[in-house]
Amino acid sequence: MSYDLVVIGTGPGGYVAAIRAAQLGMSVAVVEKRPTHGGTCLNVGCIPSKALLHASEMFHEAGHVFARLGVKVGGPELDLKAMMAHKDATIRGNVQGIDFLFKKNKVAVHRGAGRILGPGKVEVTAEGGEKTVVEAKSILIATGSEVAGLPGIEIDETAVVSSTGALSLEKVPQHLVVIGAGVIGLELGSVWRRLGAEVTVIEYLDRILPGLDGEVARAFQKLLEKQGFAFRLGRKVTGVADGKVTFEPAAGGDAETVAADVVLVAVGRKPYTEGLGLAEVGVKLDGRGRVEIDGHYATSVPGIYAIGDVVAGPMLAHKAEDEGIAVAELLAGKAGHVNYDVIPAVVYTSPEVAAVGRTEEELKAANVPYKVGKFSFLANGRAKSILKTDGFVKVLAHAKTDRVLGVHILGAGAGEAIAEAAVLMEFSGSAEDLARTCHAHPTLSEALREAALAVDGRAIHS
Repeated sequence: MSYDLVVIGTGPGGYVAAIRAAQLGMSVAVVEKRPTHGGTCLNVGCIPSKALLHASEMFHEAGHVFARLGVKVGGPELDLKAMMAHKDATIRGNVQGIDFLFKKNKVAVHRGAGRILGPGKVEVTAEGGEKTVVEAKSILIATGSEVAGLPGIEIDETAVVSSTGALSLEKVPQHLVVIGAGVIGLELGSVWRRLGAEVTVIEYLDRILPGLDGEVARAFQKLLEKQGFAFRLGRKVTGVADGKVTFEPAAGGDAETVAADVVLVAVGRKPYTEGLGLAEVGVKLDGRGRVEIDGHYATSVPGIYAIGDVVAGPMLAHKAEDEGIAVAELLAGKAGHVNYDVIPAVVYTSPEVAAVGRTEEELKAANVPYKVGKFSFLANGRAKSILKTDGFVKVLAHAKTDRVLGVHILGAGAGEAIAEAAVLMEFSGSAEDLARTCHAHPTLSEALREAALAVDGRAIHS
């Protein structure tokens, strides 16, 4: 069993890397310890959460919006088991799709936990304990990440849950307390809030969504509060016991408690390298437990590479996918490359939040001269017609060259619209380029064009 490339982990980065390498003529094997492919993203992350986000939004729309559109359905009844069945069917369809793609591209699959014995050798331990050694010219670490916990707080996936447990609750909590106001906490909090739970979010920082443009984050928080979210910002959680969460001001002060029947710990994720044997073979890690790589994804050991959540950078599935393609192309002697300045990010709540490029805070800190163009969905005809007028588009362009440096969208369909901004920025486009591009009317995307026009102070509809 000798290959050109063996990939450890079949999440978005690993399976994409394997397929691209096979397309380029390499013999490829993958090692996966889960019974299904797809990693966290497809099994207990991106895909199931989006299934529940959509289903819960439809439930909310039926109960609160349909009547305004002249559609009378009465009070909707929640069938949580059916909703979870939809989620599970979505997972099955996606992971089975990877099985098909591996067969189509002649990628060999080895089931079990992978451990690197040295350059070119990976030991695979099957569930029953049987060991097999797979040899390859190159090894790619794509083992992803795992839930980061809090000291002294035990996650039992029943009363205190991670994102995994929050995707499979058997009933709607009366009060869900979310620790962490990042993407995961707000998305899963949105699911259960729409289905009837009271939701309180406790965050150590004095803002939600750290790293997001500050103006967008503040506007988004107000919309979530209108939806019924309660926020306790600048608070440090010190314990969870007997159905109560104890917290205190981050800067110091008196402790408070809040009762909860379910607590979601959503303070982030950490690289997963357990059992890989990295220390034994000399693969270096940085201070945060991430695998150190050079500009070509090579680790400190020749022939061993790493991508995705296990290396530095945003923990995003599409970032891992792009890195997987890049490393496969580099191994094939091509010019694999990822533009880290144009990695979009999306929060799949309602309304959605999407961003690509720099924030206003980052531009100020770097002393980059810039101009701002904004346009509200309140002035967009399509948004009015579908009752989706919350939010706005914000375009940041260089004050001298007009090159677009960042785009931030709070509103319906933001996750789809951000792709237009990413394409523009990939080609170093200007606000004027976007402003001069004809957009279909009436569409939500017209708000993006109007924001680009506003950079030069000439938006038509505001």
